[in-house]
Amino acid sequence: MKNVLITGAAGDVGTRLRKLLKGVYPHLRASDIRAPADLAKDEDFIAADLADYAQVEKIVAGIEGIVHLGGFSVEGSWEVIHSANIVGCYNLFEAAYRAGVKRVIFATSNHAMGFYPRSQKIGVNVTVRPDSRYGVSKAFGEALGAFYSDKHGLRVTNLRIGNVADAPVDERRMSIWLKPEDLAQLVRIGLEHPDIRFEIFYGVSDNAASWYDNSNATKFGYRPIGRAEDHRAAATAAQAKLKPDPVADRYQGGPFCSIEYDAHRMV
Repeated sequence: MKNVLITGAAGDVGTRLRKLLKGVYPHLRASDIRAPADLAKDEDFIAADLADYAQVEKIVAGIEGIVHLGGFSVEGSWEVIHSANIVGCYNLFEAAYRAGVKRVIFATSNHAMGFYPRSQKIGVNVTVRPDSRYGVSKAFGEALGAFYSDKHGLRVTNLRIGNVADAPVDERRMSIWLKPEDLAQLVRIGLEHPDIRFEIFYGVSDNAASWYDNSNATKFGYRPIGRAEDHRAAATAAQAKLKPDPVADRYQGGPFCSIEYDAHRMV
């Protein structure tokens, strides 16, 4: 794997990953709708709107592996989500397939599974239960990855990312925290492991309170170094300052579940 593209390279996660993967692969290309604020002179950057197929064709040209972080990263209107995360995701997979890209790492999300209760531990072989239009778009991307893998032989890894940060900042994120170095490890497994065909991993570190069975990632050699328990005191103190939210506190997706929530009206 010599030529790797990172979409969404100007975002927080993309910025962290660019730094962690620099020097790992001979050629690292970055793309986003705007240039990263910290773009170095020696970095290969091509601006692109993922909703424009012709622009996506340009950024995937000559690429062997893609880390697809691009899109709208929070809840939004259907028009915004559809353009950035549905059309944009389709354009990325289709252009990758047409260009002969070998592997795609798709940054899906815990929000594709957000309506599972916090009392339930889940693995990778469960029905998606998205908590938002954003979560629906991530479930779509997972299905699209399966389609391009089964139909066209593209090697795809879906990373159901929790929360990438230096430390978990509340109790919910004690369960879904992902240390940036652990994200880089998962990405490298997806790009390099010879047995990857189509896989789903949870993008979380070694969290004692995790809601996820991540044995599938472990099977492929994932050995996280981050431990959420090391940050429990600070996370607990921060949690005490938050207002109670009965819906958010019940489900794994947290506040994404309580946004626009009115299921109780049907009871």
